[in-house]
Amino acid sequence: MIRAIAVVALVVVGVFFLTVGTIGLLRFPNVYNRMHATSKPTTLGTAAIFLAGFVQFGPGAEGLTALIGIAFLLLTVPTGAHMIARAAQRSGVPFTGSVVWPEPPSTDESADDEHSDD
Repeated sequence: MIRAIAVVALVVVGVFFLTVGTIGLLRFPNVYNRMHATSKPTTLGTAAIFLAGFVQFGPGAEGLTALIGIAFLLLTVPTGAHMIARAAQRSGVPFTGSVVWPEPPSTDESADDEHSDD
């Protein structure tokens, strides 16, 4: 009975986060906001559903597959989101509003020369 309640609770949590991610994908204005809306909640939602599978099937073959799925999600989703943001930035997709990309740190050689008294 407790196992069934835990599985249902994890599936409900997973569906909630997946729904939030889908709404964010449909509602947000640009690729950066959509990327954030899909990467964070959908990772949590899918991981919760995988965890429900682990609770249901135990540490056997099916449960191990669910744990490997969670590990795969945690390793690949942040990398994919980062690559999408970099590709959008390099192709010139602007932010909305007053948000701008941070300026890279300057490599001012004259400041380095002032501090070197060797």
